[in-house]
Amino acid sequence: MVDGVEGAPFADALWVEQVPAAHPLLGPVLGFLGVWRGRGRGGYPTLDGDFSYAQEVRFSHDGRPFLRYEARAWLVDGDGAPLRPAARESGWWRLQADGRVEALVSQPTGIAEILVGQAGEGVVDLATDAVAMTPTAKDVTATRRRYTLADGDGDGDTFTFVHELAAVGQPLQHHLSAALRREAGQSTPPASSWNSSVQ
Repeated sequence: MVDGVEGAPFADALWVEQVPAAHPLLGPVLGFLGVWRGRGRGGYPTLDGDFSYAQEVRFSHDGRPFLRYEARAWLVDGDGAPLRPAARESGWWRLQADGRVEALVSQPTGIAEILVGQAGEGVVDLATDAVAMTPTAKDVTATRRRYTLADGDGDGDTFTFVHELAAVGQPLQHHLSAALRREAGQSTPPASSWNSSVQ
């Protein structure tokens, strides 16, 4: 016999004011907490032309010094109507005392990345440290990801995303870019020197 469990007793927080309290090391990235949605454009030399996509990104925490990260995208037509699922990934951003970020990101296409970078002034810049692939995954050698909080409508509730990719024999180059708006979660970034540009 298996004993039943009610559910996880420790919820993830999407808001700074939500329990559990955010770990102090998360200070440089608290502005990213929440659910974000938006549109982007992508392309790569090995693909048949550029494409448009929509995306949802979630950042949350459980009181420890890392952010939970989830992203899913779907291709859209010229009118914005969904065509089919596209990229999906999940992982963790691990914050260090010096503002360094160590990120782990995995994709259902058989790719797992370890990225390292820096967080500060409303920007997180990550570059590949290592890539692991399943035997049938496409060959990816490097990526670079840049997440930038922006003040598009005067409320600080947007961020831009740029993804560079080196894969299947191609050098590191632009692959994706998107602008996303906060749909839920932390609506006012906490006051601190790192995000003064987005208040």
